[in-house]
Amino acid sequence: MGRRLYACRSGGNAVKIVQRILPDGLAGRFAVLLITVLLAAGIAATALLFVQRGQSERNLREAREIERIASIVPALESAAPPLRRQIAHDASNRLTRYMIAPRPIVQDRREAPRPLRNLTASLAEALPGREIRGAVLSHRMSGPPPMGPRFETLAISVQLAHADGQPPLWLNVMSRGNWFRPPGARGTVVPAFLGLSLLSVLGVGLIFVRRLTRPLTGLARAARAAGHGDRNIRVSETGARELREAARAFNEMQDRIARFDADRMRMLAAVGHDLRTPITSLRIRAEMLDEEEAVPMIRTLEDMTVMVNGLVAYARGAGDGEESEMLDLGALLSRLCDERGANFLCRRNAYVTGRPVALGRAIGNVVDNARRFGTSAQVALSRDAETAIITVEDNGPGIPPDRLDAMFEPFVRGDESRNQETGGAGLGLAIARNIIAAHGGMITLENMPECGLRATVRLPLSTRPHD
Repeated sequence: MGRRLYACRSGGNAVKIVQRILPDGLAGRFAVLLITVLLAAGIAATALLFVQRGQSERNLREAREIERIASIVPALESAAPPLRRQIAHDASNRLTRYMIAPRPIVQDRREAPRPLRNLTASLAEALPGREIRGAVLSHRMSGPPPMGPRFETLAISVQLAHADGQPPLWLNVMSRGNWFRPPGARGTVVPAFLGLSLLSVLGVGLIFVRRLTRPLTGLARAARAAGHGDRNIRVSETGARELREAARAFNEMQDRIARFDADRMRMLAAVGHDLRTPITSLRIRAEMLDEEEAVPMIRTLEDMTVMVNGLVAYARGAGDGEESEMLDLGALLSRLCDERGANFLCRRNAYVTGRPVALGRAIGNVVDNARRFGTSAQVALSRDAETAIITVEDNGPGIPPDRLDAMFEPFVRGDESRNQETGGAGLGLAIARNIIAAHGGMITLENMPECGLRATVRLPLSTRPHD
């Protein structure tokens, strides 16, 4: 069984219910996303329309009331005193009462809220030279507070013009309802409501898009790992029908490639083992010949032995059967460099989980390759948040850029010669790549600016045992 990449799940019955309700296909889920966003936008637009409509109606009634008061005041001033109360009574209706009194109903001359100040300013502009007062009175109907309904009444007092020596009269206006704009509501409700609506629609859309694309992110990550040679990685078959089919096809492809690789390795191992017997027999016979004839034959047989040993090592791959354990990369690299005469610098130690013999063989092949084509090898260990980074540098001639990727193919040598002393069998880097990929890592080659080659190995970190 291979490793699997599982999408993060929120868990709970609600998520399961939503998954059962959603359409199975990707097109259906995008349709649900579109409908949801449009529905949310429609609800927000409708609510905004009602808010604006209510404000427009209040503004219109405010303008009408101002116009009525501005027309009633001159009529009262020009009418005979006995008719004034009758005019005020006739002008009253179910919501607004007009009363003539010797005193204003608004006695408190404290500064009124801004919306009310705007109303009295409009009246003062329509009725110049008259004192105008305004107040908002709040009260509740019968019933225990806070259960009783709360009402607001607008009170306006306008002093009527009078002749000298006559007592002043006031027109008191009492208007119930919410046609006047309450304090603090002007200019803030509509923008705040619109902003919250847009944020809600955006949040719903982002949640749906994230859930739809999460399986694609896992599939892309697994595909990159498979491209670097990891044949064990699999993806979880979740999400829409098309995404499940893509994940299933990827997993089946990985299974077929893994079986093909296993069959190929078994065949190579069998061929390598079978070749050792005739090579040994030929060497025994060659040693019976004269030295002049035996030396070139023995040298050829030794070259063939090197190739067969490399073939068997390549077939063994990542060391099947070896148990994984926590590895101190600093100690492992220090030992490998001491054995091969390479310089080692540990910038920051790292721990990984892996098979020590197989991983030592892989990194040892990279160091041997650097020693073979240069006079020295420099090995360094560092790490970032999630990865251990091993660099191996040599001072050799480097490799043509168009052949860097080909160096990981079996039987491809940096030295084009057939001499095993300098060119090798061409399996060292291929073995290293297979082992490193089996550990979830990757290896790359690049030419350094002046001269030499740099090999970079990246391996996923493990938790240090004594943090």
